[in-house]
Amino acid sequence: METKDFSQPEFYLNRELSWLEFNQRVLDEADDSTNPLFERLKFLGIVNSNLDEFFMVRVGSLHDQINAGYNKADSSGLTPEAQLSLISQRVQRMVGELYDLWNDRLVPALKKNGVRLLMPDELNKSQKAYLSQYFDDIIYPVLTPMAVDSSRPFPWLQNKAINIGVLVENSEEGEDDIFATIQVPAVFSRLVELSDKEDDKKVFILLEHVITLFIDRLFTGKTIKAACVYRITRNGDLAIDEDEAEDLLLEIEKTIKQRRWGQAVRLEISRDTHKDLLDILQDRLEIEDAFVFKAGGPLDLTCLLKLYGIQGFERKKYPVYEPQKPSDLVGKGDIFEAIREKDILLHHPYESFDPIVNMIKEAARDPRVLAIKQTLYRVSGKSPIVKALAEAADLGKQVTVLVELKARFDEENNIQWAKSLEKAGCHVIYGLVGLKTHCKITLIVRMEDDGINRYVHLSTGNYNDVTAKIYTDLGLLTCNKYIGEDASTVFNALSGYTERPRLSKLVMAPTMLRHKFVCLIEREIKNASMGKNAGIRAKLNSLVDPGIIELLYKASQAGVKIELLVRGMCSLRPNLPGVSENIQVKSIVGRYLEHSRIYCFENGGDEEIYLSSADWMERNLDRRVELLIPVEDEDAKDRIKDVLDTYMRDNVKTRVLGSDGLYQLVGCRGVARRLSAQDFFMNEALLKAKDETLRSEDIIFKPRMNPQQG
Repeated sequence: METKDFSQPEFYLNRELSWLEFNQRVLDEADDSTNPLFERLKFLGIVNSNLDEFFMVRVGSLHDQINAGYNKADSSGLTPEAQLSLISQRVQRMVGELYDLWNDRLVPALKKNGVRLLMPDELNKSQKAYLSQYFDDIIYPVLTPMAVDSSRPFPWLQNKAINIGVLVENSEEGEDDIFATIQVPAVFSRLVELSDKEDDKKVFILLEHVITLFIDRLFTGKTIKAACVYRITRNGDLAIDEDEAEDLLLEIEKTIKQRRWGQAVRLEISRDTHKDLLDILQDRLEIEDAFVFKAGGPLDLTCLLKLYGIQGFERKKYPVYEPQKPSDLVGKGDIFEAIREKDILLHHPYESFDPIVNMIKEAARDPRVLAIKQTLYRVSGKSPIVKALAEAADLGKQVTVLVELKARFDEENNIQWAKSLEKAGCHVIYGLVGLKTHCKITLIVRMEDDGINRYVHLSTGNYNDVTAKIYTDLGLLTCNKYIGEDASTVFNALSGYTERPRLSKLVMAPTMLRHKFVCLIEREIKNASMGKNAGIRAKLNSLVDPGIIELLYKASQAGVKIELLVRGMCSLRPNLPGVSENIQVKSIVGRYLEHSRIYCFENGGDEEIYLSSADWMERNLDRRVELLIPVEDEDAKDRIKDVLDTYMRDNVKTRVLGSDGLYQLVGCRGVARRLSAQDFFMNEALLKAKDETLRSEDIIFKPRMNPQQG
């Protein structure tokens, strides 16, 4: 086997560009006419939302590196400046494609189906009259036009807010025109409805267009030379000095407030904007041409997520699917008794998350439960789990909750939950200095007839009852003695000062997880060299860790067959001659967000299967508290293998990564049967819930929507 230097850039794809290709796959779903029309709108809104976070975090971080004088190339050989240049080029193409899709295909499809988003020049007399009154009575009192001159400095602009820039003619001869800006108020719906009650059609106009239509009323006696709609995105990558912080909660609260003042990293603006207006904004915001994105339609298409919610168009959306009761819990009245019988695997959102919520509620009120311990990373706004934990503490139980305050963009929400839990009498831990606690674990300690028993829930996903309906995740309920003891050790490490906890089953980052993965991959390499069965299959969200990628290359060279399903970023280059011919990388983007992490190792025929909260990323392996969960129950193992098999056979939503970093849709032409993994799992859960005998080849797939249906 030829020895190669795998530190060379030729072996790695840039993680930022790889993430943009993930967002392209989401955009492709918006362009897929076999998806229902309103789902295509939602995908387009998600593309915009994703780009917002990308610029706030990833582009913001690159600016921080440049400002700090850091110019070291990443594993793909690109410096921060080079990455910004390539990011700009890629996003410019994506934005162009996005608005072409909106204007050429989605707007006509909406109109055909009775939904119109009007521009000011499309309004009739009665609509203009209504909007004129609406502007004067409702909108005008809230607006604050802010002019810029020698006595009034350029105003602070809110991150991601919609603004209207105005060029006002200066009455002073020889003086420059005056710039003014108006923030479109977020207190009103951005979609202003103009529908006729006698008509079943839905007609809207955007709030910013209403303001622009009557903008002269804000500048009485002045001549408006030009107006434009624009929006900025600021650096939102928080830098928290945890070592110097006496109180982590106060430090994070202070840093959240600083986020609003971050450097502007992107300017979105109407395509037909007057050059003078554009020049003023670029100059004052210090944004280069490369990061000015000219929109050929409405800015911030996340408004389409609101349009998605209008009533009367259910036939243009995915059929409603209600998560089913897990088959292992059908007929079981007592969840603790069910867990004592066997380990229970949960597959969300196909199976309901309610049993977890109900288990914690039941534990809160159960007099035999002595203690509840749980980690919370992201929870819903009205979390029933948090309320149950507070109730448990109020009833005198020992409740310990680690609330991760550093969960990005959920910091404020988590701070509020942490404070409310403390008030209820819970022991609250605010994460660990220097580490994010990303593992998902619940421990319930119960006094029973045979003594103390521990019930443990471990998951690949968050304790969020809302996202559990749209994220695919796997959870394991167990009362395995050794995992229970490990769970106690994990919580003691989180609440105390144990630097390297000794665990018998679970594997914890950042102390041992990288080492464990290295050993598992190296064992496959050794088995392949000895002629034994060797293979690796993994489903994860991101693969960017250079050390893991190098080992996978070596495994491929040794003849280990590697199948990877990576939803998002992937820095590994498959199909490189002599390096990665044995590695196949796929990605699935569909109705649900793929979020589960599964790792399978052939191990010479005695396959080992793990679930995890961790991806193959440096941050997960080295800078977070994560858990790797061995699955030992044979039924659960078989089921996870079936889940992976189904994903790998998907020929509807699967895209395959090439060595150039681009993805190609697998397609199912010439294939006898179309298989969408997500559709399969929905049907499977429905049939199991009816307690019908099930074999995978007996599944009857629902026909996919005809393209003519929108």
